[in-house]
Amino acid sequence: MLHAFVYNEVAVLVRHWFEIGRTDSRLEHGTRVEVRLRTPQPQRGSYAAAQVIAADQPLFRADLFDRVDGVPGGFEAAHFHPRFIGVEPCERTWADEVQKTPWDWLHGRLSDIPDLVATAGAKLADPDAERAAVAADADMIVEAARRRAGSECRSKAQCHEWTRDTTSAVRLMVADLERPDLLDRDRVSPWLDAAA
Repeated sequence: MLHAFVYNEVAVLVRHWFEIGRTDSRLEHGTRVEVRLRTPQPQRGSYAAAQVIAADQPLFRADLFDRVDGVPGGFEAAHFHPRFIGVEPCERTWADEVQKTPWDWLHGRLSDIPDLVATAGAKLADPDAERAAVAADADMIVEAARRRAGSECRSKAQCHEWTRDTTSAVRLMVADLERPDLLDRDRVSPWLDAAA
């Protein structure tokens, strides 16, 4: 399940995510929030025709994750990626405020979209208008993010239901593990057993 908040120049995507640590096979899940730059599209059809909405260029990602074997709502694995190289995120950035007050931190980041975009190495055509639009919805975006937190996902079946579209990504994670012997295969089984 993916929530999209689409503005003139950016889109904010909110979803639940499930991840496996490459080096230690530890399981993480929780809210993923991505800010993407919208790509202008040419008008198609008549004035009343449905238009293409493209938000393909990632700029920023917040992964407000719990460890599956940790404390629900503990945010032990919460981190962010302040920029992307193409479609690949930079290394994880850890900050105390992300783990201690993730929702306040996220609200603050969303309230200054021009700064977030500039940190990612991009520019907005009308930064003041985009700041005002996203900031006006920051409470609503953070509420959507809270509803997809790790503490709201109480079983492997629910986690899989919220992330069924990531089956191929989870399989790529499993194939790339340095210590596959440490993997909790039962917990990962819904993604491994799902039809490709």
